[in-house]
Amino acid sequence: MAIRRTRNQERILETLQNLAQATSAQDLHGAMRQNGSRIGLATVYRALEALKLDGTVQVRTLPNGEALYSLTHEDRHHLTCLRCGDSLPIEQCPVHELEKHLNDSHHFRIFYHTLEFFGLCDKCQVVSG
Repeated sequence: MAIRRTRNQERILETLQNLAQATSAQDLHGAMRQNGSRIGLATVYRALEALKLDGTVQVRTLPNGEALYSLTHEDRHHLTCLRCGDSLPIEQCPVHELEKHLNDSHHFRIFYHTLEFFGLCDKCQVVSG
């Protein structure tokens, strides 16, 4: 079954595809306006919510509460410093087998997962030391 999308949803997907990293709704809105779109910020939020619910867009919430959006194309894993906010990607994934088990045993359609560890980076450990 093909997913029907609005013109605004398609524009958001196109903009996200052209961005090198996950972005906030406000920054996405700004990028779209710079490209000539007259889309409103509330419309961006509504479209992102719909895209999230169909599994096309994933959201990652930072410790400060800011939500970052990106296309759902791979799992994301991070080490995030609570003091400076730096976030380092982790390449290996220890939960793929668990995801498959949950998908099979609970008949739950998993679009993606995130794994994030919070603590202090090397620089911030020295400061608090």
